[in-house]
Amino acid sequence: MLTQPTIEKLCAMRLKGMAEAFRQQQESADCQQLSFEERLGLLIDRQWTWRENHALERRLRNARLQGPACIEDIDYRTARGLDRQLVRSLTQESAWVRERQNLFLLGPTGIGKTWLGRAFAQKACRDGYTALFYKAAELFRDLAMARADGRHAKLLYQLGRTDLLIVDDWAMAPLAEAERRDFLEICDARYQARSTLLTSQIPVSAGMRRSAIRLSLIPSWTASFTTLIAWN
Repeated sequence: MLTQPTIEKLCAMRLKGMAEAFRQQQESADCQQLSFEERLGLLIDRQWTWRENHALERRLRNARLQGPACIEDIDYRTARGLDRQLVRSLTQESAWVRERQNLFLLGPTGIGKTWLGRAFAQKACRDGYTALFYKAAELFRDLAMARADGRHAKLLYQLGRTDLLIVDDWAMAPLAEAERRDFLEICDARYQARSTLLTSQIPVSAGMRRSAIRLSLIPSWTASFTTLIAWN
């Protein structure tokens, strides 16, 4: 049997995981003793694993997490009021993203809100969800640039379709009129359809005042932030 043409055809069909597994089988004396069904099963398993790994790499790359962060690396020994059971319940298969819930991470500067937000996003990516991380200032800057060059609607659509949107340092400064409109449109597109995570140093009510979006305009959306983690 000509091995190389088979490998080339598998690569042409984008079955690179199966191609590599087939090459290894041909070089392994032990695999020659397996039945056809067993060898085929191993090839399919390798292709499935290869595909899942590449999909995860793509989700993590597109999430723009800007640094390593992992839920399993949380240090609960530090006295900051973080509830271990609450975090576990949220991150179990990223149930909060599946159920389209939202999170506020509140606490003073330097306590780890940004890192934890990235860790939640990384876990969501591992569980098969798409994520996108933005600093609030960067988000509104990109929206302003998109409005100028004609990409505004496309960017808003992307923000509305991502499974998990993380906005870091939200409402640290009063929002301009255009920023308020954009943020409200993002909220409206994501309401009961996608999950959003906001980190901030200020209470929720103060953040709403700074954003100048009256609570009465979006009561159901603000109420949908059902889980609040407040670090002391």
